[in-house]
Amino acid sequence: MKLTMTIYITKENKFRYYDFFIKVTLLLLIQTVIAYQGFAQRFNPVIKQDVIINSEGANLAGTIYRPKNAFASVVIVHGSGQEIRMTKFAELLANNGISVLTYDKRGVGKSGGVYAGPEVGTNNVDSLNISLLANDARAALNKIKQYNNGTPIGLLGFSQAGWIIPIAANNNPLVNFMVLFSCPTITSLEQLRFQFYTNGNTDFWVNHTEEDARNHIKNDPDRYQFISTDPKVSLRNISVPSLWIFGEKDIQIPVKLCIEQINTLKSEGKPFEYTLFSNLGHNTAFADDNSPVEIAINWIKEKTKKLKP
Repeated sequence: MKLTMTIYITKENKFRYYDFFIKVTLLLLIQTVIAYQGFAQRFNPVIKQDVIINSEGANLAGTIYRPKNAFASVVIVHGSGQEIRMTKFAELLANNGISVLTYDKRGVGKSGGVYAGPEVGTNNVDSLNISLLANDARAALNKIKQYNNGTPIGLLGFSQAGWIIPIAANNNPLVNFMVLFSCPTITSLEQLRFQFYTNGNTDFWVNHTEEDARNHIKNDPDRYQFISTDPKVSLRNISVPSLWIFGEKDIQIPVKLCIEQINTLKSEGKPFEYTLFSNLGHNTAFADDNSPVEIAINWIKEKTKKLKP
């Protein structure tokens, strides 16, 4: 006995077969794209190279991340604290087309020299230490220059770097741009007055006004005596595109006062810009919101189109 089966292709079945065909085609297309991306990553990797930076009698240990066809290069400048090189952040920038040099801070990690900071009972915002860290950043600029293939070079930093970067960039022809995350434009003594006033209270701005903060910054007696650093002295000598990124809820620096000072510098013809995030605090570069870093990357890409180092 011979069994036969007849499939009746109705109008409804025809649409089902068509839908199945589309889904299979899309799946194959997605797999092809993923395979191509894997191929591209294998043959277009970010080259990572450890380097030694000689600065002020110390050997600083760092790493350079070089993507193929990079459109810019940056040296990362740390904030305060015993900070080693920022590998994750460097990889993020490199994967977006920016060559990066990041290094262990002086006296930290594999870097030589002596670290200054409250962890070891010394003052890390003294003008001598700020100038020393600025010289380290200058030496790092000279090092990345050897690897950057002629791309524009910039300085990118966080918090305390707001005093260090302007000194390193002042009269430095290697610096083509600056990006400063939550960096002060006020003096180091003024910043300490504000920080002592907020005392780590995350609800500070709920219970205090801008006028309260400014009066305290202006009139509060200093707990420490040392030569203060005013970044505006160097900023007035700098004419490269610069971007500050702030969080309005910052309790480490008085953001609105800093913005007011940036606007004053802009009125003097400086190519300075800022972006303010109302929902963020001091850690603008490392918040759950990726927007600050994305804005910084896009800003660097846009500005470096017009720059020749």
